[in-house]
Amino acid sequence: MEISLPSVSRCVITSAMLTLIACSSFTATAGIEAFKPGPVIKDYGKVAEVNSSLTIPTGMKFNVSFDLGTAAKPAEINSSIDTLARFINMHVAAGVKLKDISLAMVVHGKAASDMTKDSFYQQLNTGQKNANSDLIAQLVRQGVKFYVCGQTAAYYGITPDDLLPGVDMALSALTAYAVLAREGYSVNPF
Repeated sequence: MEISLPSVSRCVITSAMLTLIACSSFTATAGIEAFKPGPVIKDYGKVAEVNSSLTIPTGMKFNVSFDLGTAAKPAEINSSIDTLARFINMHVAAGVKLKDISLAMVVHGKAASDMTKDSFYQQLNTGQKNANSDLIAQLVRQGVKFYVCGQTAAYYGITPDDLLPGVDMALSALTAYAVLAREGYSVNPF
């Protein structure tokens, strides 16, 4: 059997076009438009409604810690901090009681600057204001704990007075994770 190059090319092109059409129709029905403000922290942590087959057990208590080592671009929201608002919003929207959600974030490396007041943040970021301040304040009001690695803070010259209200200094990130684990917190892998 002999296959001609033009017929193979037509087949490849047709397949590629069908793939593009399928993908473009998918993106037309999905994307950022699917995400809406949540029930608790309305300005942050937008969520999409999901018909999940994984049942959240009634009365489940979420004790989850998150790692943050990468700073946001100057004057931008750190998406990893926004993830905490999304975690709260999506679980409350799914029927979990707010009192059953306990979150903590352990911050180290350059991300420590995202936990600082404008007076410190502006020295590092050419006068820009810390866009994370309001988000962190709202998360703290919901009981979220923030721990900055003291070893990182010492390296960057950050003192406890430089930290935003509600953000605490730990001896180290390693120490914070050990204490949180003892308190029953799991570590979110992303």
